Amino acid sequence: MTASAPRGGDRRAGRRRVRNLVLTAVATALAVVLVTVSAEAARIQPRTGFESAGGARWTGPAEERSLLAAVDRHSDRVSVERIGTTKQGRPLRLVRIGSRHPTALTVLLVCSQHGDEPAAREACLTAIRDLGYAKDRATRDFLARTEILVIPTANPDGHAAGTRGNSDGMDINRDHIALRTAEGRAIAAAVRDHRPEVIYDLHEYGATPPYYDKDLTVLWPRNPNVHDRVHDESKLLAEHQVRRAAREAGYDSGLYGLWTDPVTGRPVKRTAGDGQERILRNAAGIKHAVALLVESRADPLTDAERADPARNNRRRVQSQLAGLKGLFAYVEERRGEIGAATARSRAQGFTDRGPIRLAGADNEPAGPGETLAHPPCGYRLTAAQFARVWDELALHGVTSRRDRDGVYVPLAQSARKLIPLLLDEHAKYRLANGRADTAC
Repeated sequence: MTASAPRGGDRRAGRRRVRNLVLTAVATALAVVLVTVSAEAARIQPRTGFESAGGARWTGPAEERSLLAAVDRHSDRVSVERIGTTKQGRPLRLVRIGSRHPTALTVLLVCSQHGDEPAAREACLTAIRDLGYAKDRATRDFLARTEILVIPTANPDGHAAGTRGNSDGMDINRDHIALRTAEGRAIAAAVRDHRPEVIYDLHEYGATPPYYDKDLTVLWPRNPNVHDRVHDESKLLAEHQVRRAAREAGYDSGLYGLWTDPVTGRPVKRTAGDGQERILRNAAGIKHAVALLVESRADPLTDAERADPARNNRRRVQSQLAGLKGLFAYVEERRGEIGAATARSRAQGFTDRGPIRLAGADNEPAGPGETLAHPPCGYRLTAAQFARVWDELALHGVTSRRDRDGVYVPLAQSARKLIPLLLDEHAKYRLANGRADTAC
């Protein structure tokens, strides 16, 4: 008797089983790489100051520099470059790990924009080292198709001082439109030049028990101008990958800024989560990247953590590493969908004629007068206005052309939904009051 050919449903089920087996192997390998270090590896790999102290202190600047130099020397898939300098003269570094092939998916990690949130930085330094030294096949195959970019210390001056803001007291995570800080400008240049498909922003937060005290909280870009597919992929990354990875590692997880009743689990109030375009997760989404804010809880809540600060510090870092495991598993599983979503978002600006919202969020409609129902064809700037903002426009990747006695910024470009937030007279965080041109 001749066996019949498998039906279409059977073939698809078989492919899914194979894919799931592959993804399980990759996730397992990445978990080993990012969360544990064998005794043999510990002898040959550089360690962070945090690891050497068992979590009793944070890695110092000289230790960071030494670690990055060692990983750079060891691996031909790692390079370290200086992308900026802070006001106090400290370097802003970008670490590149993995493939530089044009078809590779690019992921950007931005670590500790707030200087008093050190656990995020520690997780990034550990991830750099572990990815740079990884020898297992699954991780090497992952890096052959992926470029991981890391800004390990996004606020060196704030880190040195133990302050949220930089040396001018400015909150870098409120500077992704105006770009007044050296740190914000360096991040914007990295986004413009490398065009990452995924941007992952690592932070820490202060808890308010019993309503707001999860080990790891997450939030996607809520700005209403984010392309629907980019928004949905970001939410998928948050809900089904990072939060799941945290739970599987033994950490509880919630949404950033959402207070919940400890008995019923129902929302009590929201203290964050707006669509402000000057926050990195929102700016990243408007710039076509799948994006996520990830925050580990800084406060000790158990007697054991209160008695041993190092124990609390280790939990903070390890929960971030669990989130990174979820991120990398998501990239491996959905690289095709991620690429399609971000490409569609980038291309839409050349043909789109739809509305642009100057305020609001995915959970809060824009108010009266906050929507450009019929956006202009572009904005005109005087020569004097352009002289004041040309560098910021360039950092944002906005193109313009000379026109009469000034400059014309057309909306028909990839940055279509960003431009009114920069130049419309009604935009809250605008760079200049451009003159709207409606004569298309």
